[in-house]
This record gives sequence, C-alpha cells and structure tokens, in this order.
Amino acid sequence: MTSTDDKATTAHTPARAVGRDVARLAAQLIAPTLAAGVVIRRRAGMAFAERYAVDRRATGLLSELRGRYGAGPLRLDVAGRHFAVVLDADDARLVLDGTPDPYSPATREKTAALEHFQPHGVLVSRGTRRDERREFNEAVLEYGRQLHSLAPHMVRAVREEAGRLLGAATAGDGELGWVTFKEAWDRTARRVVLGDTARDDTALTAMLGRLRAAANWSVAAPRRPGLRDRFERRLRDHLERSEGGSLAAALGDIPAAGTDPAGQAPHWLFAFDAAGIAAFRTLALLSTHERQTAQVRGELAVADLTAPQLLPYTRACVLESVRLWPTTPFILRESVRDTDWGGDTLPGGTEFLIYAPLFHRDEALPYSDRFTPEIWLDGTAQDTEALMPFSGGPGECPGQDLVLLVTSTMLAVLLERHTYLLDRPGRLRPDRPLPRTLDHFGLRFVALPHLPHNSL
Repeated sequence: MTSTDDKATTAHTPARAVGRDVARLAAQLIAPTLAAGVVIRRRAGMAFAERYAVDRRATGLLSELRGRYGAGPLRLDVAGRHFAVVLDADDARLVLDGTPDPYSPATREKTAALEHFQPHGVLVSRGTRRDERREFNEAVLEYGRQLHSLAPHMVRAVREEAGRLLGAATAGDGELGWVTFKEAWDRTARRVVLGDTARDDTALTAMLGRLRAAANWSVAAPRRPGLRDRFERRLRDHLERSEGGSLAAALGDIPAAGTDPAGQAPHWLFAFDAAGIAAFRTLALLSTHERQTAQVRGELAVADLTAPQLLPYTRACVLESVRLWPTTPFILRESVRDTDWGGDTLPGGTEFLIYAPLFHRDEALPYSDRFTPEIWLDGTAQDTEALMPFSGGPGECPGQDLVLLVTSTMLAVLLERHTYLLDRPGRLRPDRPLPRTLDHFGLRFVALPHLPHNSL
C-alpha cells in the first residue's frame, strides 16, 4: 500500500547513488559519526572529528551530491537494506511531521542500540505502546511548559552543584575542564531525575555508561543482561523511594496506562548527558563572544536566580549551541509502509537519514557559521524549516523545556560572578566562521571572579 498523504505529492523525487558515491558517503559521513560515538561520545573519536573537520567535509559532500543528483532523497541499498539520505529541508520536515506513521523513530539500528539499556523506552516503541509511552513521557516531563512544576527543586539542585563546582575550581588553579564539569552535571541530573539521595550514586551512572558504550556498537555488541539487571534494580530502588521534588516523585502522580515508569527513566538520564555537552559548549561560546555575554549578564542582573527564571536570552544561547553543533547529528526514521516521493515510491522499511549539520549550517543562512542567539527570539528560527535542535514534529523531544531550564540555570550560576578564559580561544573567534565540529572533551577554561564595571 502506498501513502496518499497530500504532503507527499510535494516531496522531491529520489535519486539512486552510484557505487562510488555510496563509498564516499560511508567513508566521510557514516564512519566518522560512528567513530565519534552515537549513544555515548568517544574521546578519541571526537578529537579526530575536530582535527580533521569531519562535519565540514560531510556537509560539503552532501551539498555536492545535492547539486549533482538533485534535492530529492539519495537512495542507498546496502546489505539488503534500503536507506535514503535526506538532502532538502522541506523533505526533512515532511519526514519529521510524519512521525510515527508512516515514519517511525524506532528504526532497526536505533532499536538494536537502545535496547542495551532501555528496551521499553518510547524511542524503540511502535503502535499503541509508543502512543502510551509518549503520552506518559510528555506528562511527566511537562512537554510544552517552559517552567516545570518541579522547577524550584531543580533550580536549588543546579545552584548547589554549580556552587560546589566553582568552589572546587577556584580553590585550586581555577581550571575547569570537561571531566570536572561532567561530574557536577551528573550529580545535578541524578538529583533532578531521582532525588537528592541519588546525588552521589556514581555507580548508577557508571553502569549506564558501560551499557551505552556497548550500545554504540548496536547489533555488533553482545547484550549484557547481568549488568542491565543490576542497573535496573539500582534504578528502581531510587524510583520506589519517590523522593519529593524529583521526576521520580512525579511518576507516581501520572496514570501509567500500561507503561512501566522505570522503563522510561533511563532515557532521561541518557538525554541529560547531551544536555551537559550543549551547556559546556555554550560556555565556550560565551567565553569568546563579548557582546552575547554582556546580554546574558544584563539578563542575570535583573533576575532572582534563587527562584526559577525563564532567562530567554540564556536559553537562546543554548539553542544556538545545539544549532551550531547538534548533539544528535543524525535524526533517523524508518517507513512502516511504501511512501510516495515526487512520483516515485520508496519501499516500506526504508531508513531515512537526516543529517542535522547539513541544514543547520546551510550556507544560504546568513548566520550559518556565526553565534546568533537572537534568531531564537525574533521568530527567525521558528520560521526556518531547516532548524531542528530537538528534532521536530510529533517525535520532537518531550524534555526540551526541562533541558533548557536546567542548562540555562547552570550557565546563569556559572556566569553570575565569574568570567571564563578559554584555552585556545582563537578557534571560536567571533570575527571568523565557527568550526563545524567542536570537541567538548578538549575544552578547558580558567574561572576568574567577575568584576562589574560599576565596581571598578
């Protein structure tokens, strides 16, 4: 059966890539992405990606192929599987808007990877189970609400962890690197999701990290049922405690409708890792862009940071960081049936690959390689189909508002009384195009007390 959705008639006609171009896509697009780590980032892979500008090479290749084959999805048949690399922003939006039917987020590769640690998660679910789990996630995470009802607890947790982080840094040589930041961020995430008692449960995070490392290999890695069972038991202990102020407590207030609440929590912890990367990269941008930093400080000067605040400009800075360096470079969908594309038909089971950097850094965008938070405030980003920092359509990340609340609050506390000097700031100079790849592992700062101009 072929889809007759009216939107499908406006799609571009697909083209089939020849063998040489299939090999180039594998070498310049797929392999580097896998090397950097899809489920959990690899330090060596990210260093390689930045050194050899793999995202710039990948977007250059896709732009070249779009000019040669046309704007339609580029078809690849590999090992009996059907793939389609999406080359046009309107086509990408068509696929995202068609989630979950006919374009399911539960692709075979994604399911094989995520089942290592969240076999009951919404991203690997289809049909009525997916609908029930999606509704449950939206309710707990309060999708569409900028200030979560648990925001007071979240803000308190962020302030305390950021304060301890700064105290440790300034008590020493003032250096702040990824490892130190991530430790504080993980403590914050555990408190937000599971409660204050989970703050120091580094074993839980380590178990999840090992399961995610195996998930990087998808079907190629053997399952680790023993490790997963230990992780789930430890996680359930925290969830059953249902500590007030945490998402764990909210779980009990939402009708589950057949959904196992503990099956959804691993993804929240997993997603906070990407949020930490975005926050750390935003700090790097603000340490090198004086005008935008002045805007943030102006916003903080009139805000009561002891209470939940929207901080729209600071949130826009985080969104802009994710536009510049998407924490999920590939957005994947798999068709559940045959679909019409510009008079052609793509068979059911075709996996659509949407490479976000191609659209976020489109050279037709006047702000392509610049740090421009304003586009998230003046309507520009909302009117631009090409931008999808948290995916899009019915499969859009239900936790995006919660993530933006926590990341913007963390940045606000870090910048409230401190200035940051970035090691090797030249790569992020505002007077030159920003790099297409930024290795967060390699970011290092020196934190210095900030002296307002009126105190000089």
